[in-house]
Amino acid sequence: MQKVVADATTAIHDIQDGATLMLGGFGLCGIPENCISALVSKGVKQLTCISNNAGVDDFGIGLMLQQKQVKKMISSYVGENAEFERQLLSGELEVELIPQGTLATRCMAAGYGMPAIFTPAGVGTEVAIGKETRVFNGKEYLMEYAFEADFAIVKAWKGDTHGNLIFRATSRNFNPLMAMAGKVTIAEVEELVPAGTLNPNEIHTPGIYVHRIFQGTHYEKRIEQRTTR
Repeated sequence: MQKVVADATTAIHDIQDGATLMLGGFGLCGIPENCISALVSKGVKQLTCISNNAGVDDFGIGLMLQQKQVKKMISSYVGENAEFERQLLSGELEVELIPQGTLATRCMAAGYGMPAIFTPAGVGTEVAIGKETRVFNGKEYLMEYAFEADFAIVKAWKGDTHGNLIFRATSRNFNPLMAMAGKVTIAEVEELVPAGTLNPNEIHTPGIYVHRIFQGTHYEKRIEQRTTR
């Protein structure tokens, strides 16, 4: 299977209006910058985006929000985006807030082929309204379904032509979980190397999960909150 594609535009060519996307990253760390830019240029609409957060006003998923491309955000933290807040309060944007551990585990469950998980997070709160609960060993748990995403879009430090991926530092957050979970997984990497080059012991995501891969360009790697003395 030929997995290498030329660029982000080619990689996302079949993402259409109404698709459900997983987008890797934590804050602005490890986000698929090239693919997000390509989605903005393509102008697809009515997207459901599953991501830890919604970027900032002028970067990351925030760029898609500016263009009114996102119908629904499924996230655990959204506090750095004024446009997100405006769309939420005006009713333009549907939002599902999920505890961060539950978000990660629902991604993992999709990758493992599990239909659902049971978690104590959210029991007795608004998160549990309308959802099934069960008691195990005297403790109540909330049932959450695994995500179903048309595409998972991730960003890795290094990858090979077979789709094997290595993530670096904090970018090894939601990226490996989401890479397993999409019906089609697209990976952009800072460095693309021939198959057999990577040390097998250092691979975080096996290529079996990756359908398309390309070497990205011009990574800004913006710092969301800079702290200095």
